[in-house]
Amino acid sequence: MEFAGLKAIVTGGASGIGAATAQLLQERGAVVAVLDLRPEQAPEGVAAIQCDVSDDGSVRRAVQEAAERLGGIDVVANNAGVGAQGTIESNDDDEWHRVFDINVLGMVRVSRAALPYLRQSSHAAIVNTCSVAATAGLPQRALYSATKGAVLSLTLAMAADHLQEGIRVNCVNPGTADTPWIGRLLSAAADPEAERAALEARQPHGRLVCPEEVAAAIVYLASPLAGSTTGVDLAVDGGMQALRLRPRSAAS
Repeated sequence: MEFAGLKAIVTGGASGIGAATAQLLQERGAVVAVLDLRPEQAPEGVAAIQCDVSDDGSVRRAVQEAAERLGGIDVVANNAGVGAQGTIESNDDDEWHRVFDINVLGMVRVSRAALPYLRQSSHAAIVNTCSVAATAGLPQRALYSATKGAVLSLTLAMAADHLQEGIRVNCVNPGTADTPWIGRLLSAAADPEAERAALEARQPHGRLVCPEEVAAAIVYLASPLAGSTTGVDLAVDGGMQALRLRPRSAAS
């Protein structure tokens, strides 16, 4: 119950990794507000607030409402984001702007609006959901990878800017996680079973990452128990980034 008395907001907290994070924060003692386009799907017990992270006015209203309902803000979990497929040729300028606006500027808007409240906290933390796509070249993910590379750099810059204010900033880098977006991607594939098998084989531990595993990492980084951890990108990817294993058939 290390979060007892602390207040947390989770963007994109009505499904997938965000919902798992909101649930775990509650279990660890935090009071939680979920900011989401469809807040009615948020876990039971949270303050569910409608928010569009691509709209600064919507973000400011939602963060203010969260702070009023919770009695402050100690933790920000920036999880809202969208996926994108293809090479640099696959998406036009409008789509590049749209995905950057949500995946990168969305985190900027939420963090910026929350800073006045975080500065008043004795256990302030921001955790950004990044991706292994920020540190490894993945095929057909040019736009998505570019946004997550920006999130990684943004995390380091924010950690440097706000450390003296007592605000820690870290990010998690999930591998391919079993989220609703991946579910939609698999459903649209010509052979969903083969596509899922290929994604699982790409990760050394041989399966997709569970949302709850990513949530556990987010909650650790947000915890007062991680008070000396800042400017870190924590991989939750089954070894995808760091390990170079022999093929299973060749393993001894």
